[in-house]
Amino acid sequence: MTSKQKVALLREAMAKENIDAFIVFSADPHMSEYLPEEWLERTWISGFTGSAGFVVITREKAALWTDGRYFVQAVQELEGSDFELMKEGVEGTPNYIDWLKKELPDHSTIALNALATSHLHWNDLEQQLAEKNIKIINKPLLKNLWVNRVQEKETAKVFVHPVERAGLSVGNKLDMIRKKMKDQNADVHIITALDDVAWTTNLRGSDVQYNPVFLAYLILSSEETQLFIGNDKLNDEAKAQLKEAGVTVHDYDSFYDELNNIKNKKILISPNTNQAIFNALQESNTFILAAAPGNLMKARKTEVELQGFRTVMRRDGVAMVKFIHWLKTHAGKEPMNEVSIGKKLKEFRQQGKNFVGESFGSIIGYKGNGAIVHYSAKEEDCKEVTNEGTILIDSGGQYLEGTTDITRTLSLGQPSEQFREDSTRVLQGMIRLSMVRFPKGTRGVQLDAVARMPLWNEGKDYAHGTGHGVGSFMNVHEGPQNIRKDMNFQELLPGMVCSNEPGFYVENEYGIRHENLIAVREWENTQYGTFYAFETLTICPFDRSVIKKELLREDEINWLNGYHAWCKEMLEEDLSGDVKNWFLDQVKPL
Repeated sequence: MTSKQKVALLREAMAKENIDAFIVFSADPHMSEYLPEEWLERTWISGFTGSAGFVVITREKAALWTDGRYFVQAVQELEGSDFELMKEGVEGTPNYIDWLKKELPDHSTIALNALATSHLHWNDLEQQLAEKNIKIINKPLLKNLWVNRVQEKETAKVFVHPVERAGLSVGNKLDMIRKKMKDQNADVHIITALDDVAWTTNLRGSDVQYNPVFLAYLILSSEETQLFIGNDKLNDEAKAQLKEAGVTVHDYDSFYDELNNIKNKKILISPNTNQAIFNALQESNTFILAAAPGNLMKARKTEVELQGFRTVMRRDGVAMVKFIHWLKTHAGKEPMNEVSIGKKLKEFRQQGKNFVGESFGSIIGYKGNGAIVHYSAKEEDCKEVTNEGTILIDSGGQYLEGTTDITRTLSLGQPSEQFREDSTRVLQGMIRLSMVRFPKGTRGVQLDAVARMPLWNEGKDYAHGTGHGVGSFMNVHEGPQNIRKDMNFQELLPGMVCSNEPGFYVENEYGIRHENLIAVREWENTQYGTFYAFETLTICPFDRSVIKKELLREDEINWLNGYHAWCKEMLEEDLSGDVKNWFLDQVKPL
């Protein structure tokens, strides 16, 4: 069926149920970013495959809201559908609730699937639409319409992430969380985010593509810890670890039954938890709405975890250098395309010790496709790659010791002077953020402008954040910290790992992004307080051919030369032959 046909079926169901609007968020019951296939409801109804965005469908209109990473992609994927693209963050784009107020008459009914809707969204809708007496109900209409929906597949066993790599035992983590529960006067704490569950239990799995997590819930009280997970998913080592930590194991499907047994308790729960959980609990309990305490603990990496990052960056850097050399020397000499290049990159990573898989679907954007920020090449329509033009390669790996995320923008021929200038401005922003010093209490929004300033000075910008948190053998996108224009009150703290990835994009011509991972560390205590700095973690040279040295300041040249000298020190002994000779030429001082 086409998207139009699916929307027509949905509208028939809406009419039968007297529903005036239906909203589909990009979510599963755990509010994950990367979704199990059976929860790709927004993709199924609209055809839009981006990781961020949601749709609103009324009896007459349909619209999709997404952010600047996906504007180009959304236009392409929505072509021929009934959906109007709403560009979030662009002046004149209405907030979806304001749009609903305008489109719907008083006393209308809006339906959602409570399992895939956060309490935060549900509550906002109820509060803001109350003035028009618009009712919000739980009615998962797509459940019956998507008849060939893929159900959860059998997956590999959940396995232990040992304390030697985690830095803290399960017992340590549970004690830390319970202390926070006591501080907030909570009787019960419910953990639903899959990465928070995996971090707390020191377990890893493979239920979600790219993320080493597993489908499960946790319920904590002062006396007990209950893990709800699929039958027979735990290997013997995992069972023993949980038993030692006092964690009892229950079937995944019994979680909502257990919620019905919780009465007259003060429950610490994230507002981003799905609304179905609130519906099951709200009759006789009191909610303490706050982020899961483990979420911030997880973001502040232990020294053991940071050492894991440093270890895998060297391994990943070797793979990247071999790959870039291969691409530079083979493009134009043998057939290749965006998809085959991604497969080749994975092959190089697979040669490294303890490689588990990619940390996200590689973004290989040749020429104009590089301007699609989260481009995903497909076999049937990807570009052939030759020895001309430029290519953006954003990729990463999951290793047992840590997670990587790196972007390099390369020239495969003679780049234009304008491209080299834009590329250098982006690199300047990345370098300046790498060098910045900042006082304790600084938030990511306060540093975002540092990375954008070289572009802003030319009247240019990019429509995505500069940095996101990164997990330790965990999700490549991790909160609560970030570096972006939007206000986020979470301050940057020692141990947090972030990406540093400014960019610039010219639609249908080229895309540029330079990305390293960085870790917050203490720098110096002065009479003005404690100051922090960033430690660069990623180890891979930048393409010299896309840099205009004359645009760089002296301190930027010194940073880049120092970075390349460090790359030489860390990677040289693991390279040989033509690859090593090419690499040594790349890391020479500018």
